[in-house]
Amino acid sequence: MDKTVIRFRHCGKYIYRFSDQNATSCSFYKQNQSCAQSDLCPICHEPLVLGLLDAPVAIPYPFTNGHQVSCAFLIGAKDGPSSLRESQESELHVGLSNTKGLVYNYTLSGVRTDEHGWEQCICMQLVPPWRDALSDSWDKELQLFSTLPTWIPELFHEEREFGSCCYGFALTFINHMRSLDIKGSLSRDEFTGMHVLPRMKQATMYIKVYEEILQHGFYIVDKDILSLVSASGK
Repeated sequence: MDKTVIRFRHCGKYIYRFSDQNATSCSFYKQNQSCAQSDLCPICHEPLVLGLLDAPVAIPYPFTNGHQVSCAFLIGAKDGPSSLRESQESELHVGLSNTKGLVYNYTLSGVRTDEHGWEQCICMQLVPPWRDALSDSWDKELQLFSTLPTWIPELFHEEREFGSCCYGFALTFINHMRSLDIKGSLSRDEFTGMHVLPRMKQATMYIKVYEEILQHGFYIVDKDILSLVSASGK
């Protein structure tokens, strides 16, 4: 998904297209100029003349390079970011990054540390960059935590949610760090509801819009769905 999705408003609808499509090039500052024949609204087929509030806006890409975000909870997919959606058929995997971009994740072979492979994933940074002491502690604790006998290959077993025990590994460590930070533990349902589901919904909607644009050249809705979902995930 290497194209930028933009949104503009025309004919009372929100229209999503790719940024390199000519149909969005006529913005508010061109109201007194004639638009090219290709710069037409897909609804009314008239030349696009957009006011300031209706002008094209780029939609944030919901996937991040997890190796560039420290102390983060990461959700990746074997088949790439297009598989990161709310679907039981998607083979998802989760991991935890340290301050050097190394991703710890629990697999059938035990805990792995990946230097690459998490370049496009859903990312939730759990330690603010300004908390240096907690970041340093995160690295030390994560390294020790990954060597515990709890996470040996023989104890790995498949689960329905996210496909493996990797989620349990990550959440157990997160709660360990929360206890060191004098914070209460989060249940799986609490963490999933607070952090995972909002971002999965955002990614799912983005993928849907992207695929619709690929197929039809545009996507039209009554509400600004991507901005609404993005706001709910903050």
